[in-house]
Amino acid sequence: MDISTLANSINAIAVTAGVIFAAAQISYYRRRRRRDAMLELVRSFQSPTFSKALRRVMELPDEASAYEIRKILGPEGEDLLVHLTATWETIGILLFHREFSIDVVDDFFSGPILISWRKLLPYTTDLRQRYQRETWSEWFQWLAERMMERESKSPPIPSYVAHREWKKM
Repeated sequence: MDISTLANSINAIAVTAGVIFAAAQISYYRRRRRRDAMLELVRSFQSPTFSKALRRVMELPDEASAYEIRKILGPEGEDLLVHLTATWETIGILLFHREFSIDVVDDFFSGPILISWRKLLPYTTDLRQRYQRETWSEWFQWLAERMMERESKSPPIPSYVAHREWKKM
């Protein structure tokens, strides 16, 4: 083998190794980005304001009217609703743009999303009418509908049941 052929072979090997390395780095970057997004999702759930807002919504009576919700929560409680629904909106938008997987959102939030939507639907409808704005909480609704679709196809199974046979590797 002459020097020119050897140099071309080395060059081809180097380029191939570079492409493989770049592909591995891109894959690593994507996994890291997804993990970071999931951690942000968890952090949003762990804020004291979010927790307080979620608790207040969960305690609302089923089928309460918008008027009753306002009366029960008061102005401070309504501020908490804005925080909670803005969080659901953000998660909906990020899910739509595929920044989160629907499986992870489902694992973390499907119950709270669906219960929040059920309890806040009259309130949301009232706000849409009051402000003549059908886009009020649009991504929250979209998110809740995606969770309802999933549960209509496959009822939720608690993780302690679904993953009972899980073993540490």
